[in-house]
Formats: sequence, structure tokens, C-alpha cells
Amino acid sequence: MSTAFDFEFTSINGAPLPLKSFEGQALLVVNVASRCGFTPQYTGLQKLYQDYHSRGLTVLGVPCNQFLWQEPAKETEIAAFCAVTYAVTFPMTGKTHVKGAHAHPYFHWMREQLGRAAHPAWNFHKLLTDRTGKPVAAFKSKVEPTSAELRGAIEKALA
Repeated sequence: MSTAFDFEFTSINGAPLPLKSFEGQALLVVNVASRCGFTPQYTGLQKLYQDYHSRGLTVLGVPCNQFLWQEPAKETEIAAFCAVTYAVTFPMTGKTHVKGAHAHPYFHWMREQLGRAAHPAWNFHKLLTDRTGKPVAAFKSKVEPTSAELRGAIEKALA
């Protein structure tokens, strides 16, 4: 695979979700969970989506149950939780493995491109690609979505 747009996920409602449908946009892919200490970051992710979507950023939430089983719910429950609790409107995938042998190919590819920094060590790990689908940066879970560090990287990815 040569760009992020070569990958496909399954959406939270079960439909195909080819990243090609976001071609020309910067992508912030975040592995998320509903029962994590970082779950309140949904608020910041939604804020980023509102602030930057019209400029070409798509935030993509990727529910994952690989970190202390903090996303045990079914996709319909996850979607309802995110909509009701955090007013999430950005696209989300179905539950996905983000590490290990069964990780989605996108996560293997990002690690090949960016090295160890792209390997999710916990929920709310953030992976950023620019408008051409080229990997730009990875951000650990503790980096707040609305931080100057992440916003600066998004500005560069949108340039």
C-alpha cells in the first residue's frame, strides 16, 4: 500500500468504509474506547472535526477492545454512546484490532511508515496523514486532541 487511501475499514453500521472516499483530506485515525480514562477525549476529537472538517480534515474513530477490554459493547451501543454522550458526528469504524498479528493492515502500514511511535500502546492513540495520504505523525494517548502540538501538526497536514 502506498497511501492511507488504499485501505478500507468497515463502518460502525457494517457498510464498507474505503478511505479512498476521504481522498484529498487529511486523516486523524484514533483508536477509541468507551470505558477508558481517556474517553472524555471524544469531546476534543469532535471539536477538531468541527473546527477543521470544512478545511479538509476527517477524524476517524476506530473502536478497539484490545486494551483491558475497555470497549466491550456492540457497534450499535458504541454509536449510541458516542452520539448521546459526546455528540460525535465524525465517522467511526466497527470494532477493530489495532495491534498484534490480527491488527488491521492500516495499523501495520502506519508502523512500517512511522516506526514504533505509530504503534498504539493504549486507547486514543492518534495517527495523522496529510492530504496525499502520506503518514505525518503519531501522538500518544495523553496528547489532548485540542493541544497546540496536535493542532500544529493538523495545520501542516492541511497545508
